[in-house]
Amino acid sequence: MREALCTSPENQPLGEATRNLPFQFCPQQASGMKAAGILALIGCLVASTESKVYTRCKLAKIFSRAGLDNYAGFSLGNWICMAYYESGYNTTAQTTLDDGSVDYGIFQINSFTWCRYEKLQEKNHCHVACSALITDDLTDAIICAKKIVKETQGMNYWQRWKKHCEGKDLSEWKRGCEVS
Repeated sequence: MREALCTSPENQPLGEATRNLPFQFCPQQASGMKAAGILALIGCLVASTESKVYTRCKLAKIFSRAGLDNYAGFSLGNWICMAYYESGYNTTAQTTLDDGSVDYGIFQINSFTWCRYEKLQEKNHCHVACSALITDDLTDAIICAKKIVKETQGMNYWQRWKKHCEGKDLSEWKRGCEVS
């Protein structure tokens, strides 16, 4: 774990306090604006690759707006349940499989067949970089998931969906989320 480079006026490290920001800002190091000050400021602007973990209801709203409710005959509950068991609603989830391929993002979409990873020669049926499947913007992941449902046997592609969601009453997954 890296040490916090910046402190608050109370001399507390800002690393934890600013972890939801895409950067850290150190006002005490930005003063002066001389070469050393500029370098210190650059040192304080640290890009974050923290994952976004959606809540069930936020995801329900996103999925509903994206047209997933009853897409190919699968209710919104199916999509929410599947995303929970595949990734825990974590946009940056990655699972390396025994064959060397990687499952990416909230839907755990596989690199060998569905997306392009720079080191391997994949099929890339979704015509998307795997890195696009692990961002907070779920557009590419949703488009690819729709393609998977259309081109395979529905949601049977997702083994955790089959185990935990298929054939069950999934109305609970959207209850209280203000979606129809």
